[in-house]
Amino acid sequence: MDREQERHLRWEITHCTKCDLHRSRTHAVPGEGPPDARVFLIGEGPGREEDQKGLPFVGRAGSVLDGLLESICLDRKQVFITSVVKCHPPGNRAPTREESRTCRQYLGRQLALIDPEVLVPMGHWATWDLFELFGTADRPIGEVHGKTLAITIDGEERIVHPTYHPAVITHNPNMRRSLEQDFLMLGEVIRDLER
Repeated sequence: MDREQERHLRWEITHCTKCDLHRSRTHAVPGEGPPDARVFLIGEGPGREEDQKGLPFVGRAGSVLDGLLESICLDRKQVFITSVVKCHPPGNRAPTREESRTCRQYLGRQLALIDPEVLVPMGHWATWDLFELFGTADRPIGEVHGKTLAITIDGEERIVHPTYHPAVITHNPNMRRSLEQDFLMLGEVIRDLER
């Protein structure tokens, strides 16, 4: 990754005024992780705690995510974590499609700079946004979670492994097993790449 390009992109994100979400944010949340991360995790958008700290996945969903990563022998310092929308939607609502489409250009540029091997959209909206960004047909998260798919980005085939969003178990504890299984399968994908 070109460090100067990365700094410039981070500056653009933190100073963005392209949609109304900037009006209510405390901090934009560009994402964090190593510039050469092999695994690239994508959420929907920052929550209240992320907005306060300017960091991704630091609230309850972040604690769940940390445990899931640990279960497959990964540390969050080894992966890049971001969201499609970089500013917290008021009232913790889902981003609108217009907000997602406006902000999605940043996600595409981050992917181009980091050049990860595995893309992990977490939840329906992140999966939908990633597929739309690269012109792939939308498929519901219930159909694709835990499956290893391939999409073509700039002529290169990339591995995509959609999962349920870590916050799903805070709303529906019965989904814990499915979420854990999604990440166990992700661990298998990563181990296969290392062989």
